[in-house]
Amino acid sequence: MSRLIKLISFSAFAILMLVAFEQPVEKTNVKCMIQMTNYTGEGAYVIISLINPEGEYEETLYVQGKDTEWYSEISEWWSFYGKRRMNIDAIAGETIAGGERTISVIKIPTEKIDKGYSVRFETSVEDKEYHVKDIEFELTTASLKSKTEGTGFIRYVRMMPQ
Repeated sequence: MSRLIKLISFSAFAILMLVAFEQPVEKTNVKCMIQMTNYTGEGAYVIISLINPEGEYEETLYVQGKDTEWYSEISEWWSFYGKRRMNIDAIAGETIAGGERTISVIKIPTEKIDKGYSVRFETSVEDKEYHVKDIEFELTTASLKSKTEGTGFIRYVRMMPQ
């Protein structure tokens, strides 16, 4: 019996050591410029998400808009984020109004590039529409150096690795 306890203790210690020394995920910094269309009304919330090859949310990369009481109005993303309530360290700035542009740096897990993942930009404006896929493109080395046209409140997004 004591031999079994020693084996279990050693196994638990080995697993703990593996977790403790796990390498952090390498991230690629990408400069992202968002140019909005010339709409009137309130500023837009913009959510940038990593979408896995199965079309499901994997990670929130960036949130433009700090007022958390409105997050539930971004229903597709909220069904992912609201269930998990992970701390998002990618919240960086106020909403962005019609005709404005913003430049930010998003951190993308390097191991996900060229592996069938996508990047999705969702937009929502109070008393206006919600665009689940204002922009969505495959996450490739080429797309991280490109300009992509939006279909809703975003006129275009230009990406540039740093």
